[in-house]
Amino acid sequence: MDRTAYLARRLLLMIPTFIGITVLCFSLTRFLPGGPVEMRLMRQRGLAAEGGGSGEGSGSAALAGDISEAYRKELTAQFGFDKPILVQYWDWLVVNRMGLKLPSYDYPDKTAWELIRSRIPVSLWFGLASFVLTYLVCIPLGIAKALRHRQTFDAVSSFVVFVGYAIPAFALAMSVKMLFCGTVDGFPDIFPLGGISSDFDVDPTPFAWFVDRLWHMVLPVACYVAGSFAMLTLLMKNSLLDQIASDYVRTVIAKGATRRRAIWAHAFRNALVPVATGFGSMIGILFAGSIIIETVFDIPGMGRLSWDALVGRDYAVFLSLLSLTAVFQLVGNLISDTLYMLIDPRIDFSGK
Repeated sequence: MDRTAYLARRLLLMIPTFIGITVLCFSLTRFLPGGPVEMRLMRQRGLAAEGGGSGEGSGSAALAGDISEAYRKELTAQFGFDKPILVQYWDWLVVNRMGLKLPSYDYPDKTAWELIRSRIPVSLWFGLASFVLTYLVCIPLGIAKALRHRQTFDAVSSFVVFVGYAIPAFALAMSVKMLFCGTVDGFPDIFPLGGISSDFDVDPTPFAWFVDRLWHMVLPVACYVAGSFAMLTLLMKNSLLDQIASDYVRTVIAKGATRRRAIWAHAFRNALVPVATGFGSMIGILFAGSIIIETVFDIPGMGRLSWDALVGRDYAVFLSLLSLTAVFQLVGNLISDTLYMLIDPRIDFSGK
């Protein structure tokens, strides 16, 4: 199959894949208990019970029940849940553009897109920094480990990356806050506790603002990339070792080429093929953010927004976030396939 035809087919397959993902998740939000109608009724019951005053427990409970029953149909119609499920999905996907035009359930004065748009720059800052740092460190480190296989450097670096991989993200985040943010007596206060910027008395210069932003990003970005180091580093190392041991590399050396030339001119390019596999998932991380890291460091990114929307049953925002993340992930997978063709033209797309 021609490469152009293959990419065109993959592009077309993105449409049913996206529809399948969104149909499944959309249906779950409509049929699982504890949706926005129930959440709003619970709040209404609580307000009614508080308004009943002391000494009128049974009366306030009855009042709460009356309010909830009278209010349920109105809320169901307000959220559009009284329509057939296919009509609801069509309105969400087409009329409201993946729900981006719908008002947030928790913030009725803002649409889902307005909330998401305010968080995208924050997640991009941390996502891009993590993405660039991961590849800039892991690929050279994997190459160095492959060229020093079974030496002291290989053993020590493997121990370090596996320790970072084994520590859970929340535990690592809390540990670095304790060690470097002055939360415990005796430990230095070097980095800020959280947030993305300091409170300046006057407007900072662009350089001061940039340095302050970088200072706030050090610990969160370190926690972002810690879990990715081991996988990507060892993938690069093992891939390069396999290529070095291949027959074509031995043939190049036998024809008079130096080992360095055989590695860098021939083996290195082919070793990058498995590394490109993870590029698609990294694209999704750029925009999705990390719920744990953003929560621990109080970062107002997309991961924190998705968690707040899910806990608060703000399905208008949550489904929009999920659909955007799915689109980014599918585009990333397509980019990975394109990288396959650029890195290794020998890849056969015929499926035979």
